[in-house]
Amino acid sequence: MFSQSQHRRDCAAKQEERQKKLDGLPSSFFEICTETDNKVLDLSLSELVERHTAGSLSTASILNAYGKKVVSAQKATNCLAGVMIQEALVPKVTASPTGSDCTDILEQRLAKPLSGVPVSIKDCIDIEGYDTTIGYSTNVNHPASSSSAIVRLLHDAGAITHVKTTVPPGLFALETSSDLFGRTSNPYNEKHSSGASTGGGGALLAYRGSVIEIGTDLGGSTRLPAHFCGVYAMRSSIGRFPCQGTFPPIPGLESVATICAPMSRRLEDLEEFWKRVVQMRPWEYDHTCVPLPWRPINLQETKLKFGVIWEDGIISPSPACRRALEWTCEALEKQGHEVVDFLPPNMPEGLNVGLQLCFGDGGAGFFAPLRKDEKLDPVMVAVKSLLGMPLLLKKFLAMITRKLTGDEVWASMLETLHLKSPAEERALVVSRDEHRAKWHQAWEDEGFDFLLTVPHALPAIPTGTAEKVTLVSASYMMIFNILDYVAGVLPVSFVDRETDALPKDFMKSTDYKNMGLISKGAYSVYDADEMHGLPLGVQVVGRRFEEEKVLQGMKIVEAALEGCGRKFIPQEF
Repeated sequence: MFSQSQHRRDCAAKQEERQKKLDGLPSSFFEICTETDNKVLDLSLSELVERHTAGSLSTASILNAYGKKVVSAQKATNCLAGVMIQEALVPKVTASPTGSDCTDILEQRLAKPLSGVPVSIKDCIDIEGYDTTIGYSTNVNHPASSSSAIVRLLHDAGAITHVKTTVPPGLFALETSSDLFGRTSNPYNEKHSSGASTGGGGALLAYRGSVIEIGTDLGGSTRLPAHFCGVYAMRSSIGRFPCQGTFPPIPGLESVATICAPMSRRLEDLEEFWKRVVQMRPWEYDHTCVPLPWRPINLQETKLKFGVIWEDGIISPSPACRRALEWTCEALEKQGHEVVDFLPPNMPEGLNVGLQLCFGDGGAGFFAPLRKDEKLDPVMVAVKSLLGMPLLLKKFLAMITRKLTGDEVWASMLETLHLKSPAEERALVVSRDEHRAKWHQAWEDEGFDFLLTVPHALPAIPTGTAEKVTLVSASYMMIFNILDYVAGVLPVSFVDRETDALPKDFMKSTDYKNMGLISKGAYSVYDADEMHGLPLGVQVVGRRFEEEKVLQGMKIVEAALEGCGRKFIPQEF
């Protein structure tokens, strides 16, 4: 008789556990939102905290509204890895310290700057008593013995951690899909990706199932879902946001570090959340955090200089994504800001160094937890195949690629992505630092306040096309992880089937013929008609530890677009 593998049993058990948690929710959670619920959902983060702290809005009322959206988001997109709403609904009774009076109790309540705020947690971040699967079935039924730094901070600040969100196995991916949880679809079009690896969080936020999502970012893992799902995200410099207790795609990798990063459905909420987390002194929760207090900044009346990166030297932005960037530039110029083209230091070169550092162990850290019958994201199947190919064969293929296509970018990837010795890794770190120095000098020479780029060359890609698009397509985002710059993404527009269509016979044009193999693969999945209505974002970049400034820059961009009558209005789900 056929015996099901342990992998399949663990996947089935995890999905059954999730469904049981959903089925156990109060019946009201399966009804449509009432007018009262919608009023709760419309509250900003600060308003929510104010009312919850004052006692005029209960935890049950908040969870009733957000819980309904959680249920509908799960039904539509399959974005949940775990459900903790029942536990959050149970009042936590704590004994008052001896001698406490009413004033002491009130002060304790007022000291919770995130009181009543629903915060979803990506399933690579520890919460005591719950699995941290990282998308691998081998991690099922191994609950964390303690909570991560950010979760402990959130709980002390009064936030409600009500759900965990889906991830792909090992987190390196362009789509959020796994045997463990199934595929998470895009809220705007179920045939398209929600992004990765925080795709579950992006989908949930678009459905208004959370105020804040805590994700992680190594190569754009919060910014890509923000772009694909029409929400907001910002990756900080290493050490600004608490990350202890978070599992990265490649354990032990410091040369291109994974950081925790928040996402939100409103820009004002993202800024307010950042400010309140820093005010909680995260360095007291996480020894890796820099003790850097929040530094208020106001640029609203300042004329700024924006540098624009139109091309990364690998994949030209699709018509839709280019239009979003053009709109942003036009809007800023109308507000009197200076917007200039910027040709940055060699981006393919910097990306190549970063990818070599990521896979310097030959992929051992990433692939080790994978079971033999566990399905991977197609981009990582391709990476595994490339890493396992004999180096002599790769050098030969690189030579042929150069000769026949002239594609230096792909040829360089072929011959350099392999297991590194310790000396080779150290040489790569030196190359990384030299690349960082070039960017620093270029920025100093130009005197930019911010850089603008597309987050990705394409809108949300069709399901199952990640292998054609390749991991390299994340270059517009990953380069800023390699540089450790602050980078935020905000939604700008939607794909329009007519405005954003490729020219007729584009595939026969000189522009297409001159593209490299990576770019041709990406463009093979671009279809403005099929992508009509998908969100489009823009990326605002600042230098290291300029989190406060980048949030202000994002606000200036959003206000400029609104001033031109181009305010982004998300679809109501």
